[in-house]
Amino acid sequence: MTPLPTSWSETQLGSLIERIEAGLNVKCEERPPQGAERGLVKISAVTWGRFNEEQSKTLPADISVSSDVQIHSGDLLFSRANTIELVGATVLVEKIEKCLYLSDKVLRLVVPEESKRWINYAMKTAVVRTAIQNASSGNQLSMRNVSQEKLRQIPIPVAPLPEQKRIADKLDSVLARVDACRDRLDRLPTLLKRFRRSILAAATSGRLTQEWREENSNCSLCNKKPVGWTICRIKDAGKVQLGRQRSPKFHVGNSMRPYLRVQNVFEDRLDLSDVMTMDFPGKDFERYQLHPGDILLNEGQSPEYLGRPAMYRGELPGACFTNTLIRFQAYPHVTADYALMVFRNHMHSGRYISEGTITTNIAHLGAGRFSEVEFPLPPLAEQHEIVRRVESLFTFADRLEARLATARKQVEQLTPALLAKAFRGELVPQDPADEPAAELLKRLAATRAAAPPIKRGRKTAPKTKSMG
Repeated sequence: MTPLPTSWSETQLGSLIERIEAGLNVKCEERPPQGAERGLVKISAVTWGRFNEEQSKTLPADISVSSDVQIHSGDLLFSRANTIELVGATVLVEKIEKCLYLSDKVLRLVVPEESKRWINYAMKTAVVRTAIQNASSGNQLSMRNVSQEKLRQIPIPVAPLPEQKRIADKLDSVLARVDACRDRLDRLPTLLKRFRRSILAAATSGRLTQEWREENSNCSLCNKKPVGWTICRIKDAGKVQLGRQRSPKFHVGNSMRPYLRVQNVFEDRLDLSDVMTMDFPGKDFERYQLHPGDILLNEGQSPEYLGRPAMYRGELPGACFTNTLIRFQAYPHVTADYALMVFRNHMHSGRYISEGTITTNIAHLGAGRFSEVEFPLPPLAEQHEIVRRVESLFTFADRLEARLATARKQVEQLTPALLAKAFRGELVPQDPADEPAAELLKRLAATRAAAPPIKRGRKTAPKTKSMG
């Protein structure tokens, strides 16, 4: 462990705590309170670095609650129970509009106002986080708990009071910029998803190749305007076939072969990590064998994924497919890569949902209904140009996505690095005129020794009128 600056001290958290306030354990409605309703906070309200009052549940109207455990702006809250990675999270409540109370798993740490931000930041450092995890008890695979006694024993560094303020001010400033950067990066995946979908929409409507058509207008095979494209049916663009139905009689046999099902087909990719086998003898194998260039679509799925397509490119030789999938085999005047783009655009635009039938939460497309869906068909030369342009734009989006992943990883490393630097005494200049932290700890100890015992009132009074 890096030595602390000479004016700092290390102490137990209990030396800085005036008292710890615990809340209620009451059966509530699992929804946030609305209007004048009252609620208890969940541990998820304090888990992610910012207080989230929507992570709460509604108290019964006939439960009386002491105002002593109501949460207010400026409170320092501590999650005493959670998984090993999350137990001991702290937040400073900046703003609260709902009438919320402490729960039995969310504690309020009453500490000197001038040290509140310092303690909150210290509790997020890797060293203190490790101490909290080591102090927690319970099943390693589920919920861990930190007792108040163990919490008070957590070691924590203490800087001189003026330096605490300088460090907290600096962390407020730089971490706000880190959070803003993280928020902007978090919005980019949605923008990239929209970008890809807009490319598919432009590709299959003719907008993407409008300039290309104008430049090649003397080509007898090319139309000058998108309206000149042929709008045919999917059945006119390729052969449509439903896979073979599973049956116990096919579970064993002399011609066991791998087959793909809905669990293997994702958008523009196949997942072959869980492939099953079934007997496909003779003519069945000829009928259901997959060939490179075949496009497989989910026949039955949750509505938003209905018709999710991917191309089989020979990844699993000798594979067949079941009736949870529809196969499309492009005719010579259609390129399979272009057809895949049409099908992806249909899925994102909700076209398949309008054709499918929905039972409970599962939608079914059916080979017959799928066959009748419209298929925008440009000339073959333009199909190749569309595929080339889309692949180029998608490659660009992939590079952006890779750079985004790198940037997000770097941003996630900034907060722990800044906290570590701050609590080594390296973030702001030190002032030799500052009173050493040891003197602050002496005053706090004297104040606690002189304080009268704390009276503890009743937190709940079931089956009475709620407090006004």
